[in-house]
Amino acid sequence: REVATRFGMIDGTNPQAGMPLTCRAVFVFAPDKTLKLSLLYPASSGRNFGEILRAIDSLQLTATYKVATPANWMPGKSCM
Repeated sequence: REVATRFGMIDGTNPQAGMPLTCRAVFVFAPDKTLKLSLLYPASSGRNFGEILRAIDSLQLTATYKVATPANWMPGKSCM
């Protein structure tokens, strides 16, 4: 809970009695330890692991080549 509070991951929108729930978060770091992707979901929403994997594929591709991936890009599809 201490880490969640420090990183601002507490979902304050939950009106239920008791302690607020922790938001679901995904952090992706590059090999040089720089943050490349941060996704924060409210506790009531599930994560889309397909989108997380797609984003990681895009990050790996754009780290190797000077391209940009459009919205809804999938591995093997055209880049800009």
